[in-house]
Amino acid sequence: MRKISLILISLLILHGAAKECLAVTLPTVQVGLAETNDPKQVSTLIEILLIFTVLSVAPAIILMTTCFTRLVVTFSFLRNALGTQQMPPAQLLVGLALFLTVFIMTPTLKVMNETAVKPYLDERISLQQAFTEGIKPLRTFMFKQTREKDLALFLEIAKEPKPANKDEVATSILVPAFVISELKTAFQIGFVLFLPFLVIDMVVASVLLSMGMMMLPPVMVSLPFKLLLFVLVDGWYLIVGSLVKSFGV
Repeated sequence: MRKISLILISLLILHGAAKECLAVTLPTVQVGLAETNDPKQVSTLIEILLIFTVLSVAPAIILMTTCFTRLVVTFSFLRNALGTQQMPPAQLLVGLALFLTVFIMTPTLKVMNETAVKPYLDERISLQQAFTEGIKPLRTFMFKQTREKDLALFLEIAKEPKPANKDEVATSILVPAFVISELKTAFQIGFVLFLPFLVIDMVVASVLLSMGMMMLPPVMVSLPFKLLLFVLVDGWYLIVGSLVKSFGV
């Protein structure tokens, strides 16, 4: 009888708990369009959509309009010149390039914050004015690193008339010209990086060939000498310092 009573009590408790669970209301999320007479609500929604759109293309913006391209390409050339396979890892090189990008772009970002972001947050200027003022420091940075030859190439392709000043150059033309200028500079730096390590490879290969040790891979023997040379000259200090200084920082 005690067991039956305990079972009945347990069933009653479970029944009451189930009723309480069923009585709990769950929130729902509804997305839709409704009529409004306030233009500010419409403009706010449009601004939110634009912000999400910018965030979705933010990686491309970082890659194409900052110094990241030159840094990451140079680091890739350095790893290939050393012949260390996957060391340092690609994630480490990309992370270093990102932090150096933030360091190099800090003066430009400060100007953008003072002239565009803060006034817009204080509601002193509109979103369009904030975009116009915010892109000016970035364009100034890109113009300093862009060759006139590359800029003329895209102006010719776009069949645009020769601009009287930099303000007449469209951003859609400036960005690709800036990118190929950065790629050329990075390839030039990569060529210079390859030369000393190439000399070591040639010397090691010649020594092994003269000793008749043709079955021994020259890369295996030259790798320690490459690392020793890189450490003795303090390679990371020289490369990172030269890259940062090449942007005029």
